[in-house]
Amino acid sequence: MTSPTIRFAAIGLNHNHIYGQTRAVLDAGGELVSFHAVEDDLAADYAKAFPQARRVKDQREILEDRSIQLVVSATIPDVRAATAIAVMRHGKDVMVDKPGVITLDELAAVRKVQAETGRIFSVCFSERFENRATEKASQLVAAGAIGRVVQTMGMGPHALRNNPRPDWFFERKRYGGILCDIAAHQCDQFLHFTGSTRAEVVASHIGNFGNPETPELEDFGEVLLRGNGGTGFIRVDWFTPKGLGVWGDGRLTILGTEGYIELRKYVDIAGRPGGDHLFLVDGKGTQHMDCKAEVLPYGPRLIQDILNRTETSMSQAHCFLATELALKAEALATRVGGIA
Repeated sequence: MTSPTIRFAAIGLNHNHIYGQTRAVLDAGGELVSFHAVEDDLAADYAKAFPQARRVKDQREILEDRSIQLVVSATIPDVRAATAIAVMRHGKDVMVDKPGVITLDELAAVRKVQAETGRIFSVCFSERFENRATEKASQLVAAGAIGRVVQTMGMGPHALRNNPRPDWFFERKRYGGILCDIAAHQCDQFLHFTGSTRAEVVASHIGNFGNPETPELEDFGEVLLRGNGGTGFIRVDWFTPKGLGVWGDGRLTILGTEGYIELRKYVDIAGRPGGDHLFLVDGKGTQHMDCKAEVLPYGPRLIQDILNRTETSMSQAHCFLATELALKAEALATRVGGIA
């Protein structure tokens, strides 16, 4: 018997994360119906990857199609809130790329519409939802492998010039700042692994140390968080050197009372091939786990949430709190060193 599925569409293809978002739903059994993009080059690439989807000239064709239950979107960050609000007001659930919104006022507006409509507003935190080592770590922590989690330390280094960047990428009012953007991933993981349902920003810093030609770009940021389940430290940057071979050495260390886990998500600089590496240290010793075969549950759970009106993929409270922490960290950040 075939499992129930959904029909979905895409609006806004401005970040390559749209491909992961789309595949997460497709792999879970969703039917991709159509997409809308203003940019012909982005539309051509997306149509090549997903030829089953029909390009529409006006996003209203998607919004007003009652057979479509979910819209995925990776439009430019400063219009993501407006896009999500329009989708929810048309009776559809929405999955946006991070950052889901870039101001606290936008967050308040999205929260209000989500509560009024009862639709799902989901931010695709890909560093957790699309990473198999992180999924394995979730299983180990839930099973008590390292005792009670005390702290998370998340590192989100990125390569600035690994692909062409559009002009909006360097305009702070459009991308929101490095902590609003990249650190949203680490805020999500901090809440997830510590089990915190309340949290605050203790301190945060931003800077532009190496890119004077683009003064509105923040190429460094750090955050200290305190929650009712533990503490967290975050460092994000745009300083991945060309010699690494991948866009970033993303790492997460989860400290527990009886051991710790370290994830090397995209590369093991010690030489093991590929990504999805997990290192577990406990009372019995140390071990390395190759997590490439782990199943990613976000897509299937989201589809079930859409069909059953549940919150198994991610609760709304968690989604909004992770986003709020990233926004507050950006708003409160002190500029350090580098370019004034």
